[in-house]
Amino acid sequence: MFSCKKEDTGCIMDEEILSKPLDLKIERLEDEFFQAKTTSDFIFLLEKYPEFAENYLSASSYSNKDSLAQELVEIHRDTLLQELYQEVKINFAEIDSLETELKQAFQYIQFYFPEFKVPKVYTFVSGFGSDIYLDKDILVIGLDYFLPITHRFQPPDLPQYITERYQKPYIVPMVVTAISAAFNKTDLAQNNLLAEVIYYGKSYHFTKAILPCTSDEYIIGYTMDQIRACFDNEELIWSHFVENDLLFETNPFVIRKYTGEAPATDEISPDAPGRLGRWLGWNIVDDYVFNQNVGLKELMEETDTEKIFKLSGYKPRR
Repeated sequence: MFSCKKEDTGCIMDEEILSKPLDLKIERLEDEFFQAKTTSDFIFLLEKYPEFAENYLSASSYSNKDSLAQELVEIHRDTLLQELYQEVKINFAEIDSLETELKQAFQYIQFYFPEFKVPKVYTFVSGFGSDIYLDKDILVIGLDYFLPITHRFQPPDLPQYITERYQKPYIVPMVVTAISAAFNKTDLAQNNLLAEVIYYGKSYHFTKAILPCTSDEYIIGYTMDQIRACFDNEELIWSHFVENDLLFETNPFVIRKYTGEAPATDEISPDAPGRLGRWLGWNIVDDYVFNQNVGLKELMEETDTEKIFKLSGYKPRR
């Protein structure tokens, strides 16, 4: 609660956390890879960025570096990919604000989890092959996924309700939510809907704690109107889960109806946004943290989802 406060001037982040030194420099690999022309150029880049070559490009799956480098030559000659790169350069002419937001997020994560190792961060034009790639060593942000929603280049084979979330303000929340998985302890024996919604609730709570001044819409991917409607109808939503005995449902197809990607949660209302179970889980987890005075690290290490639910004292807000 102390980490962020609202004032007339806006949201102020915790200076003690932000004063901790942390080095972060985003490498714009799209520039270097699109400037490369020959096999030798690409071999040089593969050797210059070994973690990127191995972890992201799966270099070891090729018989040798020459094979991968030659494939990269052919890929980067594609005229549409060249156009895509130029559009990324126009829309992401500078990424100073992205670098600052990521640095602050990493400072917050290290405050709560000192064991967190800051990954090397790269941007790239993946040709809509990968939006966010994260492992223990590197973070790769596919900037082509985050062009304006009105742009002629859009991620293929994705419905509009998902592509609407691929905008600049969503980048850092998406990264932080992905990082939360490393700290979100689970008990695989708990495989019901309650466990699923609590897992997502912990994930969103983590993201909000790390990004205290970020609007909820960029964390859960709902519009502000959808968030208001959810709270206005919270009692109806909760009644649906209770009256249909859904919390301890183990059928994965039923669980997916309430937590999986969908334009709406039709089982409740065609006007209800999809993934409504995740939103409910976020509220339960928030109440658990508030009522039990639980720290972020303690929350993320708690695997007993029934305990979280019972001690949350969750009730819909009238």
